Amino acid sequence: MRDNLMEKGFMLVCDGSNGAGKTTVIKTIEQYLKNKGLDVVITREPGGTPIGEKIREVILDPSTPEMCDITELMLFGAARAQHITEKIIPALTEGKVVISDRFDAATFSFQHYARGIDLNTICKINDMALNGFSPDMNIILDLDPKVGLERVVQRGEGLDRMEDEKMEFLEKARNGYLTQAKQAPDKFTVIDASKTQEEVAKLVISVVDKLIEKKAFL
Repeated sequence: MRDNLMEKGFMLVCDGSNGAGKTTVIKTIEQYLKNKGLDVVITREPGGTPIGEKIREVILDPSTPEMCDITELMLFGAARAQHITEKIIPALTEGKVVISDRFDAATFSFQHYARGIDLNTICKINDMALNGFSPDMNIILDLDPKVGLERVVQRGEGLDRMEDEKMEFLEKARNGYLTQAKQAPDKFTVIDASKTQEEVAKLVISVVDKLIEKKAFL
């Protein structure tokens, strides 16, 4: 199978509302790709590296509601720059498949569409962090934020600083994902996360197969 893929690997992002089932979907994709003989690296944002994980603790700490919007944006950018340099690019260069729980689409959804930070400001920070890099596909698990939070609470997990925002904020973030998907259909696939796990898994694998086929002919 590897001989049919390009020498460098590719990157998938699983994103969307909290409680939409990202963890389950990522595990499904990971096992599917491993069964095909591919090396898979699972990571997340913010985080993915020792430095990124420390930044994650600061960003999501519910005891710091006073954090200003620009501080939050720059922390996300700093974590992403380290993530790409230390983990993502090396893995792709080795021909591995990187699957990330969230990436830069989340920054636009939460910091621009929900927080209201100027788009040009976000683009400047994000462009610095990406340094020309872009993931191959963003799989957006779309779910009503109210349902997502109910799922999080049912799991017995405490809410982090982002999850503890007002529902209006979370709804704006959701719409931000959908807007991005409409603007770049070649880079985004939206999947209805209210469907059963089996239905979602089938749709996700279809997206993965199409991406593999596309990469095989590059």
